[in-house]
Amino acid sequence: MDLSECTERLDEELRTADYADLDASANGLQVGPDEGEIERVAFAVDGVRETFERAIAADADLLVVHHGLSWGGFDRVTGRTYDRIAPLIEGDLALYVSHLPLDGHQELGNAAGVADLLELEDRAPFGELGPEHIGQRGTAADPYGPDELRERLEEHLETDEQPVQALDFGPDEIENVAIVTGSGTDWLDEAVATDADALVTGEGKQKAYHEAQEAGTHVFLAGHYATETVGVRALQELVEAWGLETTFLDVPTGL
Repeated sequence: MDLSECTERLDEELRTADYADLDASANGLQVGPDEGEIERVAFAVDGVRETFERAIAADADLLVVHHGLSWGGFDRVTGRTYDRIAPLIEGDLALYVSHLPLDGHQELGNAAGVADLLELEDRAPFGELGPEHIGQRGTAADPYGPDELRERLEEHLETDEQPVQALDFGPDEIENVAIVTGSGTDWLDEAVATDADALVTGEGKQKAYHEAQEAGTHVFLAGHYATETVGVRALQELVEAWGLETTFLDVPTGL
């Protein structure tokens, strides 16, 4: 498949252009030629030197990641930035990035994947950001107890054996769940406004403890990396269905 065809299909599926004014990440093809044949695609959460080198070792032509290189552009490509980019050029490896577009996808996205593993029903977009949403909410067919929900997250997410932290300030039965992966505690007020019993996200902020306590809402912190592998893996399955060879590069951070 031609590289341009692959990236255009990804852009269309993920609605990359719709997030152009909302996301600091330069989504889409960040590094690579306009044309070129690709046969093997690697997938990873983070676009960093380790994943670049592992993708090259796996003989990949394209690496698809959630967290890319450019967050508002570069002033200079020197020092650590040069060292990080150099393997891409030297290894003839193209880099495609999908940050908020992957978060917001209601079928393939990170939040959608977490909702899948929690078997939520009656789903709706959540996590308002301008005209878009970067999360999802839904209802548990059988309400979870707080410990039960935490254990399910630990069982099904790639937490690198790190425990899921829980701010247990909500009801004994959790039925309505809101999800924004990564760093999503800024959407706690929206979770409360939509009558969520719990907000599931990756990592927290100091103020979230008191906000959750005052609101009487559970917050589950399942890890930034762990909550954002699911969308990347869903993209891998999509691209594999297009007839390309794929591989997933697991580089957990424990965070």
